[in-house]
Amino acid sequence: MLREAFGRPDNHRILMKRTFREMNIIGIESLGIVFMVSLFMGMVLTLEIAYQLVSAWVPDTAIGEIVSDTTMLELSPTITCLVLAGRVGSNIAAELGNMKISEQIDAMNIMGVNAASYLIMPKIVASIIVIPMLIIVSNALSITGGLFIGHITGFCSSFDFIQGAQSTFETFTLVFSLIKAFTFALIISTISSYQGFIVTGGAIEVGRASTRAVVQSSVLILFFDYLLAQLLL
Repeated sequence: MLREAFGRPDNHRILMKRTFREMNIIGIESLGIVFMVSLFMGMVLTLEIAYQLVSAWVPDTAIGEIVSDTTMLELSPTITCLVLAGRVGSNIAAELGNMKISEQIDAMNIMGVNAASYLIMPKIVASIIVIPMLIIVSNALSITGGLFIGHITGFCSSFDFIQGAQSTFETFTLVFSLIKAFTFALIISTISSYQGFIVTGGAIEVGRASTRAVVQSSVLILFFDYLLAQLLL
């Protein structure tokens, strides 16, 4: 399927137009859920760390250190992409599955159109462009949420939080977060496209394909989360 999807497109202008359309669906329309998940993730993480670490022996800057590093290394890329696997992955599988059972894909093939390239390549390209951008937004929102709730509750002043986050920041931490984002984006888009592209039967099979896409994407995200940490950290 990937060999066909990344074959020479029939029309580069149409490919570009469809890619921008998919970027809007995958990226812009996912901003709301990414905003909510990231903001509350940072807030909850700060409260839980403060509950464990607030002590006369532990500096207040430790909260900012742990929240920022944990957010970029693990929580933002992994949790956000698991959420996107449910929203984006199921949508891709359902869209392609409906086109398959209604024989629209067969009609494209009969007309000489490379259906895989026309339908799947824009989704994959859009995913690997937009999802890392969403992860950058998620990192910023999560750390901002932690900063806000630490200041409101009095566990950690804004100055101490920022000082702690800056003291342990390394460029590779952000790079590692983006490597995860690119990998997870490829997993979500390819697995979901494949599950939708091979659907046979009726509406029930489309629903099952969507479920398989979400489950398989989530499992592979967790597997590659471990694998990347083992290889790169």
